[in-house]
Amino acid sequence: MEAVECIKGRRSIRDYTGRDITRETLEEIVETASYAPSWKNSQTVSYIAVKNPEIKERIAREGMMSFVPNQHRVLECNTLMAVLTENGISGYNADGSATTTKGSHWQSFDAGIAAEALCMAAHALNVGSVILGIYDEAAVAGILNTDLKRYSISALIAMGYSDSRPRAPGRKSVPELLTVRE
Repeated sequence: MEAVECIKGRRSIRDYTGRDITRETLEEIVETASYAPSWKNSQTVSYIAVKNPEIKERIAREGMMSFVPNQHRVLECNTLMAVLTENGISGYNADGSATTTKGSHWQSFDAGIAAEALCMAAHALNVGSVILGIYDEAAVAGILNTDLKRYSISALIAMGYSDSRPRAPGRKSVPELLTVRE
C-alpha cells in the first residue's frame, strides 16, 4: 500500500469481526511503528497488547470512566493496545532539565506520532483501529501493572478486523489549512 493511499484511506474502525489478530501480525505492526520519529531518537514508546478477555473486561468496567462507547470498543475489539511512554525523557536533557519551553509536551507529541504510525501500520495490514481518548490512566495502569512513576499510558487503541469501511468525513480545503508567507 502506498503512503498517500494509506493516509487517505485509514478510518477509525469501531466495529469488529471475530477474526483474531495473530501474534505475528501484532509484531509486524509494532515493528513498523517502531520507525516513528521520536525526540532525539529516544524511542521511549512501548506497547502492551491485551488480548485476554478477562483483562479487557476489567479495563472496560474499571478504566473507561463509565463512557459506554469506549467500554463497548474494549470488549468488542480483538486486541486493546496500550501505548506507553517513558516519563521525563522526551523534551529533556540528560541532566533532567527541560530542553525547550515546551517541557513534557514532547512526550505526548512522541506518543501521538507513535500511535498514528501504529494505526497506519495496522491499516496497511487490513487491521482496523480507533484511538480511545477517554480512560482513567491510574485504573488502567493498575490493571496492567504499569508503574506510573516510570511510564505514562498515553493512549489506548482498540484493534480488530472490520467487514466494512466507513466513508471519510469531509475535510477542510487546502486554502483553509495552509498559509504561505513568502
